[in-house]
Formats: sequence, structure tokens, C-alpha cells
Amino acid sequence: MIRVFHFNIMSDYLQIEFKDITSEQSELLIACLTEIGFEGYEETEKGLKAFIKQADLDKEVLLQTIASLQLNFSEEIIPETNWNQVWESNFEPVIVNDFVAVRAGFHQPVKNVQYEIIITPKMSFGTGHHATTYMMIENMKKIDFTNKTVLDFGTGTGVLAILAEKLKAQKILAIDNDKWSIENAKENIEKNNCERIELSLAENAKSEDQYDIILANINRNVILDNLSLLAAGQLLNGGILFLSGLLAEDESAMVLACSEFGLTVKNKATRHNWLFLNLSKSV
Repeated sequence: MIRVFHFNIMSDYLQIEFKDITSEQSELLIACLTEIGFEGYEETEKGLKAFIKQADLDKEVLLQTIASLQLNFSEEIIPETNWNQVWESNFEPVIVNDFVAVRAGFHQPVKNVQYEIIITPKMSFGTGHHATTYMMIENMKKIDFTNKTVLDFGTGTGVLAILAEKLKAQKILAIDNDKWSIENAKENIEKNNCERIELSLAENAKSEDQYDIILANINRNVILDNLSLLAAGQLLNGGILFLSGLLAEDESAMVLACSEFGLTVKNKATRHNWLFLNLSKSV
């Protein structure tokens, strides 16, 4: 399966390949390499291929990042490629139990699910393939969105915002700091006939409004940098905060940080070494 985050459509890339690794090591690598600028991944039967623009690779930083994993890798220059075409050819529907199916417009409708979300398979993160998005979707079924206000921080494709509207949320603000993601989310919102989602290009979670529910599927550093805004500023008393994009090993540090803002864990989940937290803000 190929996971593409923010590839430029046409550009020279460097492929770094790790062989004979476990699925847990693969997930950890994806998290670590994304932090240092890697933009796409292909999981193979024997390992992981990671892609970065050739000009952006700092070899020393790469070696420092993977030093603790003690993994060997090979390098290969990948000539200009139409990554849109590659992505589309490898995109498969994602089915979250009998709750949600996320598919592209060129797929046949998925039967026996409550909701279908149609996503144009471009470069933004959030199709449901990744464990973090899957867990966010899976747990959205467990809370009541009816007439609630929702902030989707780091919206990517807009998939969580779209699902929030389908679950009858009254008003949704979807934020991302990436122009490509905003354009992709806009297209997906229109494709799913959503009318209650506002898109915002922003560097942080600051908003003039407060929300009943906040969804933040990003990464540990971004969450920690915005936690005071999310917990103290944007989340209403008694509100719910969903966090993911976290590794399982982040749990203790994240729970401690959240407790400083009056947030308590209602439930949690893990999938492929990734962590999901459902937190509530005390009244």
C-alpha cells in the first residue's frame, strides 16, 4: 500500500528503503521520518520505502533519527513522477466496521455501512488508511454530534469534518496550515454535499469561538504546541477532545500534559503502535 502525504506532483525524489522490518518498526519509521521532511511511503511485503525531495534530505539528521532503531537502508534517486497517478492507482476503499466507508469517486458504492465519504485521492493526509485516522473515525461513532459545534484541527482531506456533518453537527470549523490540504478539503466537502463546514488556512488552533468537540489528528509536537489553545481556549467546559497522531509510547507524557489543563482521559485505543485518546474537560 502507498501512503502519500504532501508530494509535489512532479519533482525528483530520493527513495530510502528499509528491508526486513516489522510492522511496528514501519509505523515508528513513518512517524519519525515525517517529522524530518519525508513526504510519502510505500509499505512492501519486506519493508518500507520512504520518499523525500532530493534537495531536502539532510543525511546526518536521517542517521540521527534512526540511530536507536539500528536499521540499514539503501538509497535510490526517483526521477520526476506523476504522484497523483501513482496515488490513484493504489487507492483502495477503507471500511471502518459497519460505520463508515471512505472511497474515491471511481470506486463502486460500498454496501452495508451507515455512511460513505467520497475522497478525491490527492496528496493530503486523512483517507482512513492510516491507523490514526481509522481510530478517530471508529471512535466518532461513540459520541453524540447532534447540534454540536466542532473544530477539526489539521483537517487534511477534510474527512473527519465531513463525517462530523454527516453525524449532524451544527457547525464545523476545519483548520489546516497547508494550502494544498485546504484546496483538497474544499473539493471533498463539495463532493460530499456538506454545507456546515467552514475552512480556514491557519498556523495554529486559535479561534474566536469555542467548541463542544475538538478533533486533532496531527502529531505530538503540534498537539503539545497548541494544547493550551485547544484545552484552555477553544474547548467548552464539559467538551470532548479527540487526540491522535500519537505513538503509544507518547501516552504518559501526553496524559500528564493534558491533566495540567483540566483534561481527563475517558477512554483510549491503540492500533499498530499508534495511540488515540478521548479526553473531557471538567465543568
